[in-house]
Amino acid sequence: MRAIAQPINRGMSSRSNQIRRAGGSASRATELVCVVDDDQSVRRGLRRLFKSAEYAAETFASAEDYLAREIFEAPICLVLDVRMPGLNGLELQKELESRGACEQIVFITGHNDVPTCTQAMKNGAVDFLMKPFDSEELIEAVRRALGRGKEQLRKRGERREARALVDKLTPREFEVLRFVIMGLLNKQIAAEMDTAEKTIKVHRGRVMQKLGATSVPDLVRISQRAGILPARNSA
Repeated sequence: MRAIAQPINRGMSSRSNQIRRAGGSASRATELVCVVDDDQSVRRGLRRLFKSAEYAAETFASAEDYLAREIFEAPICLVLDVRMPGLNGLELQKELESRGACEQIVFITGHNDVPTCTQAMKNGAVDFLMKPFDSEELIEAVRRALGRGKEQLRKRGERREARALVDKLTPREFEVLRFVIMGLLNKQIAAEMDTAEKTIKVHRGRVMQKLGATSVPDLVRISQRAGILPARNSA
């Protein structure tokens, strides 16, 4: 049997006010901890630990089982074993990255493998813990992972909203936007686009209205969130 830390309750009650509650079931949870480990005793022990910390948790015996799970539209911390039959932990991490998933990963392992640890952290893992580990150390890593996941989802939502606004622009208005966030004046934009300055003023006004902006800094912020780059002038 693999070594695994038993739940340690010291300080757990005081910490309970610092962590976000997930609710009684995964279907109603606002955040979720998923354990992926081929050792049943490890899965059982970690599920008890996370239940004691009042996190909603699910367990999976393989990476393939986890990938078959329906998408969870909220922060997820994946507590992931490194060495498993089939897809191993690093391969699952790469697969999730290729899918653009938002899972934040805390790796656990019973093997002292520095190169694997280095690669996992380089690929964006939140932490890499050796078995047996202290329960509170794991809970703290999960807390950080869920916080990071929440922030990533927030930024994704902002990007989606910004893109939806930008998509309202006509091709000509979009071109004007890129020159505006570059810092050019209407006269300069007119020269770049080979049109009249008054035409640029009309386009610029429509851009401001459609994006709900009241200033150039507003346009810059919305463009940054949407991933829009400034234009390049011909100079």
